[in-house]
Amino acid sequence: MEDRGTLKHICMAERKGTAKRAVEQAVLEENHGLVGDAHAGNRHLQVSLLDEADIATMRSKGLDLEPGAFGENFVVQGLDLGLVGIGTRIGIGEGEIEVTQIGKVCHTRCAIYDVTGDCIMPRSGVFARAVKGARLSPGMPVEVIRLVPRHVTQAAVLTVSDRCAAGETADTAGPAVALRLGEALGAWVGWTGTVPDEAAEISGALKDLCGRGIDLVLTVGGTGCSGRDVTPEATRAVIEKEVPGLAEAMRIASARVTPHALLGRGVCGIYRSSLILNLPGSKKAAVENLEAVLAALPHAVDQLRGRGSHVEDGKRGTQSAPDRSVGTTGRSVGNHGTRAP
Repeated sequence: MEDRGTLKHICMAERKGTAKRAVEQAVLEENHGLVGDAHAGNRHLQVSLLDEADIATMRSKGLDLEPGAFGENFVVQGLDLGLVGIGTRIGIGEGEIEVTQIGKVCHTRCAIYDVTGDCIMPRSGVFARAVKGARLSPGMPVEVIRLVPRHVTQAAVLTVSDRCAAGETADTAGPAVALRLGEALGAWVGWTGTVPDEAAEISGALKDLCGRGIDLVLTVGGTGCSGRDVTPEATRAVIEKEVPGLAEAMRIASARVTPHALLGRGVCGIYRSSLILNLPGSKKAAVENLEAVLAALPHAVDQLRGRGSHVEDGKRGTQSAPDRSVGTTGRSVGNHGTRAP
C-alpha cells in the first residue's frame, strides 16, 4: 500500500452532538486526543479519521459536504485507510496515533443517511488513540510507522479473575493464549486485560471489544462450577448466535486429559461480527482448549467478515505486507494486565 499521504483537514467540535468544523491548527495531546474537541479523553476513541476518497464518493451522490460532516477529526489524502488494521501506528507531522477501532455503529440515522441511504463512518471510519503529542496543521505529512494489515486476524484476550483484576496474582493464562494465537494464526492481539468475576463487567467488556472491529475475543477463566464462575452467563447475555460445536470440541479434547474438563461450562458465540470463545482459567487448560479449535477459527473469521462460505486453505493467518508491517508474532499491546474499560 502507499504508506504516505497528507493531512487535508483537521476538524473539531466543542460539544458532542454538534457538527465538527475545520480549523487551521490544533494540539494533539498524548493519551487524550485533540485539545478542545468534545470526543477527546481517556478512552480508546480519541480521534477519528476518514479517507478523502471516501468523502469524494459521497459528494458524487450530490451531497454538499463540509469538512467534519461525518464527525471526523482528520481527513487524510493519499493514504488508503481501508488497508490499515487495529494496532497500526500513523505519524501525523511530529505526532503519532495508534488505530484502536475500525468502523462504528451509528445508533441513530443521521441526516446524510436520510438523504443518500448511506453513511461511510460505520464502515470506513478509523478510530485511534494519541500516543505522541504535537501541534498539527493541514498540509502536514501522514505516514504509516507500523502497519498491521487489515486482513490480519484481529484478536483480544480478556482474563476473568477476581485475584488478577485486584493485582493479587499474575495472569499467566491470558498471555499464553495471546502468544499461541500469534504463533498459530498469525493473529494480531491488540488488546489484553482483566476483569473480576462480575457478570456486568464481563458483558460490558465483551460488548466494547466486539464493537471495535475485533475478529476473535477470547475469555480466560470463570467457566467452572463455583459460585463466582459467571463467564458463560455473561457471554450468553451478549451473544446473538451460539456456536456450540466449538465449546463441545474443547470439552471433548480436554476430557481426554482429565475428566474434570466435563465440568467446564464455557460457551462460544457471535456478537455482531466477532466470535467469542470461553476458555478455562488455568494456563495449561486454556492453551489445550484453544488448540482443539484453532483449525476452525480462520474459516470462522472469514465467514464473519463476509468472505463467503468457501475459503481456500492457508489464506488466513498469513500476511504479505511492506517491510514496516508487523510479523505474525501475536504481539500484545494496549491494556495488558489492566481491567477492561
